Amino acid sequence: MCLNKEATLDAVIGIIREKLDAGGTVTFTPHGTSMLPMLRDGEDVVVLKKPSGRLRLFDLPLYQRENGQYVLHRVIDFGNDGSYVLCGDNQFAKERGIKDGQIIAVVTAFFRKGKQYSMQAITYRLYVNFWYYTRPFRRIFRAGKRRAKRLFGTQSKQK
Repeated sequence: MCLNKEATLDAVIGIIREKLDAGGTVTFTPHGTSMLPMLRDGEDVVVLKKPSGRLRLFDLPLYQRENGQYVLHRVIDFGNDGSYVLCGDNQFAKERGIKDGQIIAVVTAFFRKGKQYSMQAITYRLYVNFWYYTRPFRRIFRAGKRRAKRLFGTQSKQK
């Protein structure tokens, strides 16, 4: 018997917090494209646990924004006031001022096509470092791609 049902995070956040507070882990399928290419919208599954202490650089927390929205983004820096600076892997806008009280859990592993990937594995660590340190180049590449599309896309339509 399968009891898997799709539910919004708002509907189950109380149960998630209870399970995490008891020392357990929670798995769920995140939605959205902000964490591409690491997490694919509605396809991959993440494993969450309650953080033990402060988050570290490149940790992947589930947190709640001031507006109530739940987000899964990467720690990319720290504010002078001890807050976190977070950003999705597929984004460039940094979200500043996230406090420890907003952090619900941290990803410890994820599953893709049934295969588990640990956040401690060397291959994952290599991916994170590569993805973070190529960020400025990816931004330039993406801007160039948009410009080329506008230039060449418009010209081909005029012919």
